[in-house]
Amino acid sequence: MFADRLIEATRESGVLCVGIDPHPRMIPGFFGGDTAKGVEAWGEAVVQVASERVSVVKPQVALFERHGPDGLKAFQQICKVAKENGLVVIADAKRGDIGSTAQGYAEAFLSANAPFECDVLTVNPYMGIDSLQPFFETALDNDKGVAILTRTSNPGADDFQSKTIDGVPLFLRVIEALESQISMFMGKSGWSGLMLVVGATQPQEALQIRKAAPKSLFLIPGFGTQNDSVEDALITFQNGEGGIVNASRSITFSHEARIAPDKMSWAGAVSAAIDEAQERIKQAISSRSVVATE
Repeated sequence: MFADRLIEATRESGVLCVGIDPHPRMIPGFFGGDTAKGVEAWGEAVVQVASERVSVVKPQVALFERHGPDGLKAFQQICKVAKENGLVVIADAKRGDIGSTAQGYAEAFLSANAPFECDVLTVNPYMGIDSLQPFFETALDNDKGVAILTRTSNPGADDFQSKTIDGVPLFLRVIEALESQISMFMGKSGWSGLMLVVGATQPQEALQIRKAAPKSLFLIPGFGTQNDSVEDALITFQNGEGGIVNASRSITFSHEARIAPDKMSWAGAVSAAIDEAQERIKQAISSRSVVATE
């Protein structure tokens, strides 16, 4: 099962996931700048650096799509190179639609011959469980995972996700509706590959979600850029396990990376940012373990 593959990978290389988000006007000129070719060269370079230090990457599809067909080719190539380097690939696409359309999305990302080969696809549950079924079926058939938007890290998430239905927040109602599917994705490790996207900016709500879904692996975005702390990001983890923590701009667009004069200096800056994030996570996990045993 996918959950077992992810747990094995994080035990080997840690729970940090490097986001590959080619933001407008931020791709260095020595890669080709903010063009499809530049984005592809930059993304491949991120993969090469990351593959020596982490086990998971998460390219953001929309930031490739803005370059049109050539941008999608760049995304396709980066997924391919990441897989060749042994990385778990999460396609951050947040897809969601009626069943027949959802089937097309599922085949594009999660099928055996998917043109955009990845291990996990992020999906939006707010059209109902029937809109998610094609993703579940295709993922299970191909040893893949699905990551459900549950409680996101953006400020506007409060507009809907935290509204209550009969006294229960909507994000918890989503988990209630997914109970059987969470069990279907359960691996021998005791974790489920039906992942939940849980922002690091709301730690108390994250604890509520962990209570409601004690065996779901979490995808935790926002680490490093959205006024969160590593302790908040890891608050739902158990003995250092429970999902992955994503960092994007704080790594690929750190100050040192942005001012790097050439590819070699840039690679050194990105490597250092990954190492720093890994060390922060390692120390936080160690501190939590000490507290738990006192």
